[in-house]
Amino acid sequence: MDQHADEVCEQVPCAPTELDYLYNEIDKLYHAYARGCGLSDCAYWMLYDLERADGSLPLAQLTASWSYSKQTINSAIKTLEQQGLVELTFMEGSRRNKTATLTAAGKAFSLERIVPAIEAEEAAFNELEPAEQRELIRLVRCYTDALDAQIMAARAPERNADPSEGHP
Repeated sequence: MDQHADEVCEQVPCAPTELDYLYNEIDKLYHAYARGCGLSDCAYWMLYDLERADGSLPLAQLTASWSYSKQTINSAIKTLEQQGLVELTFMEGSRRNKTATLTAAGKAFSLERIVPAIEAEEAAFNELEPAEQRELIRLVRCYTDALDAQIMAARAPERNADPSEGHP
């Protein structure tokens, strides 16, 4: 990073809401990029995952790695299939489990639209020093784990509440 960026980063307020704003900024960037590709956010991420997996993934793996509902993912995959970007086939020996695979048109689309975004992520990440990269990942992982524990603790009374007590 340049000196100006370092100075700006040192002046950032320290509050969890600031982290929320940053995550929202990142979401907005990806949302705008997906829309620019003519895709929903979910369809973008499905193509992203397929690209990262060399063009093919079991549908169950696609649905497991995202917080989107199974219905939203299936709808996005169906749209991609209708656009000729993805093909669904039954996994070998299965009549139920399917694999999503990029078609030739899907590979071309991915090369034109998804790969540049992946490369931009890598370039942005590589602007950080290796120690900063490791620290960023470590800190976000620590925060995510702590937030998960706190949210689970906050929800615990809700799960144990007696419904007759009139709790929402």
